[in-house]
Amino acid sequence: MSLSSALFSGISGLSTLGNSMTVIGDNIANVNTVGFKASRVTFQDVLSQTVATTAGTAQVGRGTNLADISSSFAQGSFESTDSTTDLAIGGEGFFMVRDPNNENNEFYTRAGEFRFDKDGNFTNPAGYVVRGWSLDSSGNNTGSIGDITLSSFTSAPSATDRIAMITNLDSDSTSNTENLHEAWDGSATTPLGASAYDYSTTVKVYDSLGSTHDITIYFDPTTTSNHWEYIVTCNPSEDQRTTVDPGTGLLARGTLTFNTSGTITSGTMSTFDGRAQLSDAGLGWSPQIAGPNGYLAFEALFISGGTPMSIELNLGTRYNSTTTTWEPESLSTTQYSTASSTTFQSADGYGAGALQSVTVGVDGAITGQYSNGEVIPLYRVALAKFQNENGLYKEGGNLFRETRLSGDPITGAPGNNGLGSISPNSLEQSNVDIATEFVRMITTQRGFQANSKVITVTDQMLSELIALKR
Repeated sequence: MSLSSALFSGISGLSTLGNSMTVIGDNIANVNTVGFKASRVTFQDVLSQTVATTAGTAQVGRGTNLADISSSFAQGSFESTDSTTDLAIGGEGFFMVRDPNNENNEFYTRAGEFRFDKDGNFTNPAGYVVRGWSLDSSGNNTGSIGDITLSSFTSAPSATDRIAMITNLDSDSTSNTENLHEAWDGSATTPLGASAYDYSTTVKVYDSLGSTHDITIYFDPTTTSNHWEYIVTCNPSEDQRTTVDPGTGLLARGTLTFNTSGTITSGTMSTFDGRAQLSDAGLGWSPQIAGPNGYLAFEALFISGGTPMSIELNLGTRYNSTTTTWEPESLSTTQYSTASSTTFQSADGYGAGALQSVTVGVDGAITGQYSNGEVIPLYRVALAKFQNENGLYKEGGNLFRETRLSGDPITGAPGNNGLGSISPNSLEQSNVDIATEFVRMITTQRGFQANSKVITVTDQMLSELIALKR
């Protein structure tokens, strides 16, 4: 019988239990680490030694060693935060991040404490760049997975292409000018005197560079009953046209005809192209019935605008080319016996805007809110999962790296392919259970004490054996 074997059995117990205490200590130390996954030690016995007995052969155990140290990927609880870019995964999956110094070094993490750095990169506190897809204007993924990086913190302007202007024109008004467009003088300080028209209304529009311009429409009844003429104008100093009549500010003229019920039955518009003087009644005007969507339309070219603009004028009625009739909408320009007034007006388009904030949806879509009121889809955070999560290698810094044992990552958008959903304004806490760790600490401590006693007692037995010679 070899007493030294008992010593080594005790030593193996001390060694493995010491490692177990190290794992427990690491778990407890990371009880407040975001996204941390607790580890667990598994022991196994050592190959037993065969010995002879009176009944034949038998086996004597030779101690223990570590079989495995595995991670528990159970869901951690969520902590609410005040940052919209703090993200937690509810369910399976990992965020994908890249080493900023190496494009090929990709890592995986459950810690979603992200922010945009000074260069527009969406990063974790260590500077690793989060991976995802770019989104088109409809919010759909485009291209392959890449870095989430904002190349611009501004929203481009959009030129106005439709004006809605609903008015009531007083049916009791009388004509002020025989031909309203001929009374307009773009070179005068006041291009159109107040006595030349019955009513005017102004709306603000945007050009392609985001500058604003006032479009004013003047109305005046003609000598024909239920018949009005109008002109569409801008500030002459903002008119870029450089033909025979440069910078006149007169963009279009037209007529409206009302029935006895006060609704529009027909309308015309001519767009001035500047090829002749305004006094040339038959030249310089391009007549049309309606634009592509059935509304009246005109063109403008502003000095700061860069490119010509085609703008539809919605007076609350549309031309039906099939029936060749004008059909009023629910809110339409009218001619009633009451003071002329504007009941509704609006214009699409907007100027350039600065990024004010971002939000993240449960589907991982990052959306930007801009100072011009635009809400634009930007990116979608990508997630990855593995067939064998315990095969991942811990890199430190809340990062995991794939290995041959883990298999290749299976990537997808949050909420798809078995991947979890994103919870914004949240962080996943450590899944360490302190009560469980304390119980393991007690059992480990007692096991360590017992193994130390084995060594102590075996040492005493060896002392007795040596004393036999005395």
